[in-house]
Amino acid sequence: MRQVIVNSKSYLTSGILALTIYLITLCLAFFCNPVPLANLLGFFSLIAYITTLIPSIFKRAFPVYKNSKAIKFLMNKRRYIGIAAFFFGSNHGLLLLIQREINLLSPLTYIEYFQGISMLFIFSILAITSNDWSVKSLKVYWKKIHRLTYLVTLLLPWHILDKMSIHWTYVTPFAVLFSLVNLCIFIFSRYKKQASANFK
Repeated sequence: MRQVIVNSKSYLTSGILALTIYLITLCLAFFCNPVPLANLLGFFSLIAYITTLIPSIFKRAFPVYKNSKAIKFLMNKRRYIGIAAFFFGSNHGLLLLIQREINLLSPLTYIEYFQGISMLFIFSILAITSNDWSVKSLKVYWKKIHRLTYLVTLLLPWHILDKMSIHWTYVTPFAVLFSLVNLCIFIFSRYKKQASANFK
């Protein structure tokens, strides 16, 4: 029973967090006409996603920061932030689906929007399994499933550059910069991990 209460509280907190930022985004959308709401939601999803990666990537890439209060705080709140990233990402996709009248029955849609659909699929799996019940039930498979998050790191720059190449907004340069920096730090952290394993 206590487990159910803890999980409910986790999702309630995530929902309140996402709803709060979503309302802020709606307010911003009225004052930032050059930046469509869908793009703002995508940008917030990007920021939330990168924030979930900071604890694990920084601990490998920059071990000096592994005991910092900021890293520990982000580690403790990572589940909530990850669910918020899914919330923003799914709303970003839904708005674009409506705005562009995308035909989901056409196979060409899944080719053209391969990166976005793949990332949304991964986010959905991660959000569904972001609870204590999944951790206990899936055991070692839970970690393997959540490693899918690193595929998003590779897909993000491709997705942003491909879809925004013709019509950039004010947030696009920041989205490109953040996604590329995140990718570089991720590659560097993987290199350090591999080098450390080889040294041993």
